[in-house]
Parts: sequence; C-alpha cells; structure tokens
Amino acid sequence: MAIVMSLLTGALIVAGMVVVARSPTTDDVAYFAGVVGVGAVATVVGLVVARRRPGNVVGPLLTWIGHLMVFLVTREVYWRVLDRQPRALPVVSDWVVAALRESGVWLLVAVGLLLLFFPDGRLPGRRWRWVPVALVVDAVAFQASAALDPTVYRAQSAEPVPVPFGTLPEGVLLVFGLITLLGLMALTVVCAASLVVKYRRADEVRRAQLKWLALAGLGLPATLIGCGVELVLVGRPAWFSLAALIAVLVGTPVATAIAMLRHDLYDVDRALAGAVTYGAVTAVLLGVYTAMSFAAGIVLGPKSTVAAAGATAACALALAPLRMRLQRRVDRRLYPLRQAALSAIDGLRERTHAGEAQPEELEEVLRSALRDPALRVGYLVPGVGGAIDAAGARTNPVGSVVPVTQGGVQIGLLLPGVGAASRELLRQVAAASAMLVEVVRLRLQLSGALREVEASRARLVQVGDHERRRLERDLHDGAQQRLVSLGMALRLAQRHIHDGAVDVDGLLDQSVAELGTAVAELRQIAHGLRPSTLDGGLGAALIALTQSVPMTVDLDVPDDQLPDAVATTAYYVASEALTNAVKHAEARRLGVWVVRSNGVVRVRISDDGRGGTTLRAGSGLAGLNDRVAALGGSLTVASPAGRGTVVEAVLPCGS
Repeated sequence: MAIVMSLLTGALIVAGMVVVARSPTTDDVAYFAGVVGVGAVATVVGLVVARRRPGNVVGPLLTWIGHLMVFLVTREVYWRVLDRQPRALPVVSDWVVAALRESGVWLLVAVGLLLLFFPDGRLPGRRWRWVPVALVVDAVAFQASAALDPTVYRAQSAEPVPVPFGTLPEGVLLVFGLITLLGLMALTVVCAASLVVKYRRADEVRRAQLKWLALAGLGLPATLIGCGVELVLVGRPAWFSLAALIAVLVGTPVATAIAMLRHDLYDVDRALAGAVTYGAVTAVLLGVYTAMSFAAGIVLGPKSTVAAAGATAACALALAPLRMRLQRRVDRRLYPLRQAALSAIDGLRERTHAGEAQPEELEEVLRSALRDPALRVGYLVPGVGGAIDAAGARTNPVGSVVPVTQGGVQIGLLLPGVGAASRELLRQVAAASAMLVEVVRLRLQLSGALREVEASRARLVQVGDHERRRLERDLHDGAQQRLVSLGMALRLAQRHIHDGAVDVDGLLDQSVAELGTAVAELRQIAHGLRPSTLDGGLGAALIALTQSVPMTVDLDVPDDQLPDAVATTAYYVASEALTNAVKHAEARRLGVWVVRSNGVVRVRISDDGRGGTTLRAGSGLAGLNDRVAALGGSLTVASPAGRGTVVEAVLPCGS
C-alpha cells in the first residue's frame, strides 16, 4: 500500500508541475513547491517506516498523508490557474468538481487514524474498533453534504458550475453538515485521547515513542504563540509563524519516524521539558507585554515609545526568574527522573561536604533516584584492571555502559539495569556525579596503596626474618662449628705443647686449614648480603654477571657511580631477570641496559624468548618488586606470549 500510494503521489507531482507551468504568477509556484516538499517528506518517511516495520499501518498512513497534501495543493493550484486563465487547462467534469468539494477532510481523517494506530499499528483495545469506522463514515457523510450543497462553484472569471448530484433543502444541508463537522472534530479529539490511554498502559519504550509524537504536536501551539507575538510586535503574521508552521508540518512525520525507528536517539523528555518551558515563558511574557502596552497606551497614548520600552524592560527583567521557576515546575512534572537524580547528587555532595555522608553512597543514591535497583557505579583505579565498585569488588559490565569522565579522562562508568532512565539522562547523571566518582576513585586508590604498603612491609619483614634465620643457620652449621672446633684444637695444643703427647705441628696445620675454611664461609655469607663485585661499581658487577650467561648478551651500562643501595637493587634486578631468562625463557639473545636521567635510574632487561612471565605472589620477581618499592621505585614486567619478556625497574636517584 505504501508503494502504491508513493507512486500515485509521484504521478500527482508530475501533473501538478504541468499545471503550475501554466500559471502566470510565481506565487503559485512557491505555494506548490512548499506544500509538495512537505508532502514528499511525509511520503519518503512513510516508505522508510513501512520498509523497516512491515505489517504496521503507520508507514502507509504517513504515505497517505503525503499523498493527500500533494493532491490538495495540486487541486488548489488547478483552480487558481483555471480562475485566471479559463482556457489554459482542460476543464474537468462537473461530477469531479462536486465530488472533490471539501476533500481536504480526508487529511484530518488520515491524521486521526495515525494518532489512533501509533506506534504499534494496533488500536488501544477492542472497545476502540468503532472509532476508525465512525471516522471514515463521518468523513464520507461530510463530503457528501458538500457535494449536495446548492452553492455553485463560481470562479472570479469562470462560468458557474452546477451541482450534478442534485440538492437538498438548504436548512437540511446546514444541519447535516454542522453535525458531521462536529462529529469529525469530536472523533479527532477521541483519536488524540487514545494516545493518553496508550501512554498509561505502555512500557518505557512505547512511552518514549509517544513522547516523540507529543513533542511534534507541541509545534502547533508554538506556532500559534509565535503568530501572536508577531501580531503584537509587527501587527501581522510574518516569517516566524510561517517557518514554525513548516517546521510542524515537516517535523511531525520526521518525529513519527524517529519514534518508530530510533526512539532512543535523543532524550525526548529533555526536549519536551524545554519545549513546554520556553513555550510557557513566551506565552506569559506575551501576555505581560500586551497587558502593559495596553495599560501604558491608555495613559501615554497608543503609539508611545515610553510604553513600548517599559513593557519590553518588564519582560526582560521577568525572563530569567520566570524561566527558572517554570523550568523547575516543568521538570518535576515532565522530567521527574532528571530532577530527582540531579537533586539527589547535589544533596549527597552537600552532605559529604558537611561530613554527614560518604561519597561511596553514590550508587545507592542513584538507584533510588533513577528507580533502577540494578544500577551499578564502577570506578577505574590506576593499576587495577577493569572497573571496581566502592567496596573494591570487580564489576563485570553487561550491555551498554555510560562513561564518567573528568578533564577528558575516563574515571568511572555507570552500568544501568532495567530502569526508565534514557541514555541521554544517564550521560547527564554521569557528568553531574563526576566529582563524587573522582573522590571515591582517589580513596580507592589510596586504600589500595595503603594495603599494598602493608602487604609489602609484611613481606619485607618475612624476608628479613627468613634471611636472619638463614644467616643464623649458616653461621651455626658452618663458621661457628669450625671456630668452635678451632678453639678446642688450640686448647688441646696448649695443654700438650711441652709433654709431646700430641702432634702440635699437625694440630696447628689443621687449625690453620679450619680457619681458612671459616673465613671462606664468612666471605660467602657476606657475598649473599652484598656481592663483592659491586666494589668496582655496577658496570663491573654486571659485566662479571653476564660473562657467566651461556648466550649472547647486549650490555650497555654507564660508568656513573651510583648510591650503594641503588646499585645493589639494580644488580639484583638484573641478576633475577637474567636467571629467569636462562632457566625458563628459551631465549637466544639477552639485553641489559642501565640509563640514568632526570633523577632516576632505569634498569631494563629483555629477552627474545617465549614470554608468558607474570609478576605473581611468591615469585622471585615479587620479591624484587618489594625491594624496588622499598626504595620508592617501580617494577614492570611486559611478557606477551611468544614475544619475549621485558623487565624494567625505575629507581629514584639524586641527579
């Protein structure tokens, strides 16, 4: 049906262009082009809706509306041309002239049916079945009464056209026509009322669709208000009211298509609230201006510039407070979720500042204000993969998320549930709550850092205890035993040095050997605390370390003297990374680079092995991480599978 109607509309446009070409004035051309443009928009939109929503009568109804607009303007231009040039066009039959009288009523019928079947193509209920039938029957009756009207069609220069169907008494036709006209108006109101019924029964998607149509309908009173403003200011309707009317005629099918196809394209509640607010402000200011101009005109004269200036000043002074007050009232009525959410955020911010609430309550506040019990707030904390909630637990985003940004950086996200909030509203809520999200994020980051410090301190204590026990064990089992044995041997030699009962020389030789062994063991223990190769500097120590590696090593170390703690830590980082590469990486080539700049020392060890290394708890790298962190530095490990491993430590060092 939509395709057939579109083809008929195209044929009418061609016929209308032929008619307009015979017109002697450009007014007919402009009139025809303007209305045809609006009708073409409705037709194209109807085709798109019919294609995207097959089986829904809204698309065909839109194409019918476009067809009727083109038909009516073509008929009107035809009469105009025939009026000015009776022989310029072929004269249609009297029967056609009579039948087409008041055919514009079908445009009202089409609009009524659109209201009745929008948006799902179904009636509000079974009790509404009589409405479309009554609407069509009433329109036929009204057009029939017009066809039987004894008033002949008389053009200014054309001959009168008689009524071919016969006539009825004038009084009967007057009463009949009035009844059918009032019936049409009443049925149109009923069709509009069906939208209210549908809205009350609809889910959130249907309500958003109905709001789009209501937004387009607000253009009609806006046009009337604009026309009133022009009448007051310039004394006649001007370009604004004409532009507003065209916007309404074009905007209605476009809004219908948006409602049918992309109802979530924009926050329709916000648009409705803004339209109602500014329309009400304009109407009130128009009334104030008119009343003050009239009152001042009585006193100062109808053309007094003082009266006009005073009325204008009064309207200017009343504009801002009036708009703010009306905006709050309209938001509460038409946009309750937005008003509730923004008020709740402001209230939480004020209570937090006063110490009466915690910013972590943001999630509960938004759930209550937006009536979405499943809504969650996620925080993006540096160093933590993914988003976490206020308690530090992971949040797994499902479906669409709304980012929360601060200074162009994403700091969190809103994860809506099944509430009524639109995406545009959620974006506004995200912007309004950005400061609270940033506070919670910083607190989470600080809490994580404190926990890491405590854990690192505990690990350092454990490592220290372990090292003390190891030293105690090594000293007890090694050097201590040898020194005790050495003391006993020397005491034995002392007692028998003169009686010759023991071989003193052999005993002393054995004691010297034991003493050498004890010294070697003590040196080995000391080397575990600080490698002796560091006595020659970090470069010499790393050269000695890499010489024992059974593969090619690229070494780049400056000759700078580093603080002992920094050099020792850098050495152990390189040692652990090289050991892991030799044991596990299956690498062919290694690289060690040490760079000192801007007050830090960077130690970077890379290999071309299989990768897959992680900084897991209990590993040697985790111990190195604690050692590096104890100096205020940081350790990173990049080890993608199959692409080698890079271990880099950044150690603070005075420049």
